[in-house]
Amino acid sequence: MFIVYVIRSTSSGKIYIGYTSDIEKRVKQHNLELPHRSKSYTYKNKGPWRIIYKEEYNTRIEAVKREKQLKSSKGRDYIKKLLNKVP
Repeated sequence: MFIVYVIRSTSSGKIYIGYTSDIEKRVKQHNLELPHRSKSYTYKNKGPWRIIYKEEYNTRIEAVKREKQLKSSKGRDYIKKLLNKVP
């Protein structure tokens, strides 16, 4: 199973969209609680990061496709609508 997720920094308000097979581990990596391969977007934009949205998919291909959709302009609009609902 793969999860497409959206996280938001509680300090900067920035958002990040990604996919993973282990959401708990991945959020810990974003929050620098576990080793990370590189200094990524989430490292530079500071956390802590909080999950605001997630969807589950059976295959990696489906997850990658949805991640790309959410990163498009229509997807960004969808995320903005979600942000208006999340405190």
